[in-house]
Amino acid sequence: MLEIRRLILLRELAVRGTIAAVAEALNFTPSAVSQQLSQLEKETGTQLLRKAGRRVQLTPQAEVLVASVAEVLDTLERAEARLQAAATRVTGRVRVAVFQSAALAFMPTTLRAMAQRYPDVRVEMVQREPEEALRETWARDFDMVIAEQYPAHAAPHHPGLDRRDLTTDAIRLALPAAHESLHPVDSLASARHMPWVMEPRGAASRHFAEQVCRVAGFEPDVRYETADLQAHMRLVESGNAVALIPDLIWAGRDTSARLLQLAGSPRRTIFTAQRTAGAASPAARAFRDILEQKASAPVSPLPDPVRPGRSEVP
Repeated sequence: MLEIRRLILLRELAVRGTIAAVAEALNFTPSAVSQQLSQLEKETGTQLLRKAGRRVQLTPQAEVLVASVAEVLDTLERAEARLQAAATRVTGRVRVAVFQSAALAFMPTTLRAMAQRYPDVRVEMVQREPEEALRETWARDFDMVIAEQYPAHAAPHHPGLDRRDLTTDAIRLALPAAHESLHPVDSLASARHMPWVMEPRGAASRHFAEQVCRVAGFEPDVRYETADLQAHMRLVESGNAVALIPDLIWAGRDTSARLLQLAGSPRRTIFTAQRTAGAASPAARAFRDILEQKASAPVSPLPDPVRPGRSEVP
């Protein structure tokens, strides 16, 4: 019979791409991973890997094994979830990947409610960018991910992940207070002359923001790049930049920024995803249910001044 641990290493290689990445993820040395995969080749009597420059590629026979390993792991995960469901108390661990604004808006109240209602459940949270977190949840690094999707920019789909919408929030143009602005700015059109702050290239929010500006007829002057949306807020409030910021960022916080509604009232979708194989886990189900309750509760109103009637994008 084939050794399951070696088969898991083969699947990890298919998921992560390099032996070095597998070794780092599983706390092995690269040489130990290579040795185990070589042993698996001997056990199967089949070539599983071939050289491709400095990397290795899986052979078609290896791909067949990887698909079978995924089925085995799904079966084991379902079995574990059923075993937990048979217990009289909800116990276990839930590993959650979440992006910054959702972590700030939802996680404090969700974690408190989990601790009060399900004290035997350990919730672990790691901040990750949504696209990376979706892949890592599919790869079994996390049990659940809280991710986002911007208009006209679909988040990646991975097989075996169950998605459920959590909430949506409007995306608005955030401008400095009039007395703080480096230039007179009161619309998207006049913001063409201002420095912009955006997330790094490759982020869904960056793609969305650039497209909004281009549709309006200009290329934004992106002088500041950071994935930290709290830094975006500070740069806007201090008069150094303008930005497109979702409403959730402002929840529970005062600001001097002026917020203008965009044409078409675009909204960001926030959703959760978890592997369908683990859907029966009482701990994961409890966490998801409480998270959905907290996300559905009204957030604190947007700070004044808000200009909901302004529509600047044609």
